[in-house]
Amino acid sequence: MASTESKADVVRSLSADLAEEQQSLRRVLASITEAEWSRPTPAKNWTIQDQIAHLAHFDFVTRLAISQPERFIDVRGTMTDLQTYVDHIGPANLARTSEDMRRWWAQESEKLHEAISAADPNVRVPWFGPAMSLPSKITARIMETWAHGQDVRDALEVIAEPSPRLPHVARIGALTFPNSFTARGLDVPDQPVRVVLDTPDGHEWTAGPEDAEDVVSGPIEDFCVVVTQRRHIADTSLQTVGATAAQWMEIAQAFAGPAGEGRRPGQFARRDPLPAEDCDQARP
Repeated sequence: MASTESKADVVRSLSADLAEEQQSLRRVLASITEAEWSRPTPAKNWTIQDQIAHLAHFDFVTRLAISQPERFIDVRGTMTDLQTYVDHIGPANLARTSEDMRRWWAQESEKLHEAISAADPNVRVPWFGPAMSLPSKITARIMETWAHGQDVRDALEVIAEPSPRLPHVARIGALTFPNSFTARGLDVPDQPVRVVLDTPDGHEWTAGPEDAEDVVSGPIEDFCVVVTQRRHIADTSLQTVGATAAQWMEIAQAFAGPAGEGRRPGQFARRDPLPAEDCDQARP
């Protein structure tokens, strides 16, 4: 088990990565018009404004879970249906202007980082499923920020260099293999799956037993968009070996809650690896 000091270093590093992922999306939002905030995203019935309202609100909820866990548990106890609660966030903040939306999310993000900095690195954070370690909770925020940011970029047709934080998203995607099945009421397969992914810097990211017969392989960004249900596997360059690996990629779900609808095959063009040369977000 890591010492308190080393875990504190991990928490600081993850918090910095979360801040960078948030800032990457803020750069996209800084240049859009008031009207574009109402643009639909690939998530059914969600506009860009809904996506950012979700991020701002759950930065607040995460802060609550970290710094005031008893209050979070009380709030959680009042919810009759998590999906209904989630879907209500966007409409509840529809009257906010674009400037207010940017300011709200920035304020909630800053308060979240303050709560992370003040927290015991060994704390267990309550959530809507099992309690999580603080590093795991921060990693989940990185994943969610990136995934909802992908929806925003898709709505705006923004082309972006793959995020350096993708290994965090891939890690959650691999760890939530069982959740992909249980969310649909399916038995978790006994067959393990090896994940072998190519990163933009030329390295290989792996997870799962080295001797597993079932394998998922391809670009790390493609794996991340599939496990967060931002792309159907048919629209990526991922390859699978074995029935369990193939079934997993059809239903992969790295987030908690009921089974998501995901994306339709053919909804997006097949994703090829982007050039390695530096390029920030660019609108065609």
